Amino acid sequence: MSALAIEGFQSSDLIIKIDEQLNTLSDAERADQVKKVKGIFVFNVKNKEGKVATWTLDLKTGKGALHKGVVGKPDITIDIADSDFIALAEGKANGQKLFMSGKIKAKGAVMLATKLDSVLKSTTVKAKL
Repeated sequence: MSALAIEGFQSSDLIIKIDEQLNTLSDAERADQVKKVKGIFVFNVKNKEGKVATWTLDLKTGKGALHKGVVGKPDITIDIADSDFIALAEGKANGQKLFMSGKIKAKGAVMLATKLDSVLKSTTVKAKL
């Protein structure tokens, strides 16, 4: 089991797949991803029971990394329901529509969220969620 796994969250599998995808990239590809995004994302994901799991995606420093909990100073913090996060990653939901309907709450550099879409798409295309 991955150190990123949190029981009771569907998003846990997604986070693990993003981490696995990140780890399959060459150092140059990882550096390129960091260069494109330049941001630290914190995801606060709420499951059906109302519990919240937190992960940090650092695409600002080094070669990029995923962590359980909050690591570093986030550029953007995203609050989202577990099911909405999965739907977003699978391309079944539109991030802007989720944001406009209040299903995604973002604090900080909100424009960074637009770069997240390409990260999720590159992961789900290769990982086949």
